[in-house]
Amino acid sequence: MTLSLDAYWMPYTANRQFKRDPRIIESAEGVWFTDAHGRKVLDGHSGLWTSGLGHARPEITEAVSQQMARLDFCPPFQFGHPKAFELATKIAALMPADLNHVFYTNSGSESADTSLKMARAYWQLKGETSKTRFIGRQKGYHGVNFGGVAVGGIPANKRLFGEVLETDHLAHTVLPENVFTRGMPSHGAHMADELETLVQTYGADTIAAVIVEPMGGSAGVLPPPVGYLQRLRHLCDEHNILLIFDEVITGFGRCGAMTGSDAFGVVPDILNVAKQLTNGAVPMGAVIASTEIHDTFMTHAGPDYVLEFAHGYTYSAHPVACAAGLAALDILVEEDLPDRVAREAPYFEGLLHDQLRGKPYVSDIRNYGFAGAITLEAKGDEPLRRPFDVAMAMWERGVLVRYGGDTIQMAPHFVMERAHMDQLVGTLADCLDTLQ
Repeated sequence: MTLSLDAYWMPYTANRQFKRDPRIIESAEGVWFTDAHGRKVLDGHSGLWTSGLGHARPEITEAVSQQMARLDFCPPFQFGHPKAFELATKIAALMPADLNHVFYTNSGSESADTSLKMARAYWQLKGETSKTRFIGRQKGYHGVNFGGVAVGGIPANKRLFGEVLETDHLAHTVLPENVFTRGMPSHGAHMADELETLVQTYGADTIAAVIVEPMGGSAGVLPPPVGYLQRLRHLCDEHNILLIFDEVITGFGRCGAMTGSDAFGVVPDILNVAKQLTNGAVPMGAVIASTEIHDTFMTHAGPDYVLEFAHGYTYSAHPVACAAGLAALDILVEEDLPDRVAREAPYFEGLLHDQLRGKPYVSDIRNYGFAGAITLEAKGDEPLRRPFDVAMAMWERGVLVRYGGDTIQMAPHFVMERAHMDQLVGTLADCLDTLQ
């Protein structure tokens, strides 16, 4: 059968180029994809930061299949099903401190927008109705819905859509003195003090929340400088501002700990997850709120039959997604995969820096846990060209990586063996040698 490519308008894809030279993936198992030509392709990006446990885990397949046969859908408004409560309890147990109330979404983008609405509503209920502004960060990525785009700090994601929220942005922490740093940069904690300037500009009584990724992912793996997140937490506390961590990428193992909050030692008021929650098998996200935030909603809603938070989605807590999430988190915990990431991360780090530094056009290398990226110099006035060329060359050689902006990004599966990491980074090194 000839596959027609016309009807599908693909997301975050150069549709014209793709449909001229399609890259079709037909199956997956472990750390491998199989393309339409039957080639085995090493998945060097865990799907899309999603599948750290490896693809097609039989435990998840069985859980999903059984749930489909038992309860394929349950209305999430005014009704519930057992696995929604079981999964929320499991998630809460894996979160730091008192982040123990789980509000389900279907994606990282929905988690971002849900957390923003939750933060605004919290201050409304507290009687501080002027606290409506959000502070994001340059190079930050918080999904593609209007709220997430507004607080995000990637200009290309905003260009066609304009601004829809009261926002401002902290400067990013990618500093010249930190190039080729292994792990967390030593310089840049002072960049958090920009929040003090924004408080002086707008007034703390107008700022609802600061939202950041503890480690930036989509902009090219941006670990926080040592002390930066601690300083940001201190300033938020001092000025009575909520701190939201967008952990759609860092949540559930990527940093060598259960969360980025655990890895970097800072607890937010709200923590967003998605991706790894179900190992990418079924779309799902969640927003985990502190007891203070949850209880504020519960105590200000009036009679107990009145909605506390007028928000949610048709597919919130979908039974099949919950089954996938329970199975995925069981594997994550039983196989102690965050600890495996922590143990193996130094090997991955060594490959990146030892094999890629000094290669043509590589202007920076950044890494933390099982996340790594290189920045490539622009080709004339085309900053996106070389990453595209490298990613296409790697695909031809049987390795998938993500190209975004001026970066190439890698995210090994938590179960990836060293030989696979050797192939991933070695293939990248070979492709860089041929780069024009």
